[in-house]
Amino acid sequence: MTASVFFGCTFIAFGPAISLFLFTIARDPLRVIFLIAGAFFWLCSLLLSSLVWFITVQISNKESSSQQKGLLIFGVVLSVLLQETFRFGYYKLLKKANEGLLMLSAEETMPISIQQLAYVSGLGFGFMSGAFSVVNILADSVGPGTIGIHGDSQHYFLSSAFMTMAIVLLHMFWGVVFFDACEKRLWWSLAVVVSSHLLVSCLTFQNPQYVGSLVPTYVIMFLMGLWAFFCAGGSLRNLKFCLTCKDKDFLLAHHRPR
Repeated sequence: MTASVFFGCTFIAFGPAISLFLFTIARDPLRVIFLIAGAFFWLCSLLLSSLVWFITVQISNKESSSQQKGLLIFGVVLSVLLQETFRFGYYKLLKKANEGLLMLSAEETMPISIQQLAYVSGLGFGFMSGAFSVVNILADSVGPGTIGIHGDSQHYFLSSAFMTMAIVLLHMFWGVVFFDACEKRLWWSLAVVVSSHLLVSCLTFQNPQYVGSLVPTYVIMFLMGLWAFFCAGGSLRNLKFCLTCKDKDFLLAHHRPR
């Protein structure tokens, strides 16, 4: 039972992200490098926020429950702000790197578009965020012990896996919208990305009332996914052609002579 819970929750949490990696990134070495770099930037933000958290906890009154709760809220807000700050720093670095690649390339076009960079870096952020969010939970799911034996919710592992999947995909969507906003200097879009990130992180305070955290999170994920789709150049027309395979250019490009 514990093995099935472990593998089931792992595939729920990382299945969509791993599928995206295998089908859209793994075959391109340049994309793999940018994904790993994005994961590294997220780790740097985690390191800095952990350092600040450790210092504040040490100088605070550990016997005051209200103060410790306030520090928890402060830690969440600080972590989100640092993640988005490092996302912006990574965007600036990628712009410089892309210009350098263009100078070294024999072609006149960018070797990788800014939309692809946003997607790849966002997925890198999501992989690391999801891994640090759920790795200890997955380790506990192997046992020993039984979840909910003292009257707690038995959906702890499953809810954590679905929340992790949402966070991973949200980081990908946030990355696309964030980079597009930086390119077009739409500061209100940046504010929406940061605000939605803060909202999703604060929704976890609703746990163990998992419905109060999961449902709003998935609503936000769906809306951010639509926004990221249009920011990446998508439209209802090409979505319809893609789903129905009625685009003549698409069919001709993938036609195999017999």
